[in-house]
Amino acid sequence: MGTAALLRAAGVGAGDEVVVPAFGNVDVAEAVTLAGAQPVFADIDPETYCLALSAVETVLTSRTAAVVVVHRFGRLADVARMRDLGQRHGLLVLEHTELETSRDETARRRERAAFLDARLRGVRTPEGGPGHSYQQYVVRVPGNGRPDRDAFARAVRAKGVDCQIPVRTPLHRLPEFRRYVSLPETERAADETLALPVDASLTKRDMHRIASACNALGGLLAPAL
Repeated sequence: MGTAALLRAAGVGAGDEVVVPAFGNVDVAEAVTLAGAQPVFADIDPETYCLALSAVETVLTSRTAAVVVVHRFGRLADVARMRDLGQRHGLLVLEHTELETSRDETARRRERAAFLDARLRGVRTPEGGPGHSYQQYVVRVPGNGRPDRDAFARAVRAKGVDCQIPVRTPLHRLPEFRRYVSLPETERAADETLALPVDASLTKRDMHRIASACNALGGLLAPAL
């Protein structure tokens, strides 16, 4: 059963608010509107990219009926603490999960992630955390007051590395969901994150090429004077 159907089945609809992340997953916000409710955006935790519990608490109102927790990039959200919050406030808490991979594929992704963890320089590698399946290996490219992430991505692609920008525009900046809210961690993540390949099919030679291509750009990340 989809998110919209689950919300409707729980009696969530017109006049209700549902807390969701603005960092990606437009389908979650669309499901809320499809159920007749209003999506309300809360900020994310900068390490997990999942909804921050404290941020959710700050946006709760008497109209809040539910929270949709989204697991990001293979890193699991702290659903237990979010359910505790839901129990205290009488809220429905739903989980939105990513596509699952086989145990063997997950193990190989973790091997490739560990390889990059040990070799990358000049970018901030992701926090592992329990159960991280590395659906995407997302690094941070510091901004230094200019869009270094975009320049970094172009340069790495020019060296044959198929990197991706995971979230170009947060939902609260999109015309159909525009909200004048303060989501500093969401906006910072949208400006700095870059997904590097850790597919199970990549060879050791491929991984060396990815690390070398990124590390060769260290000068791009020199602190601004």
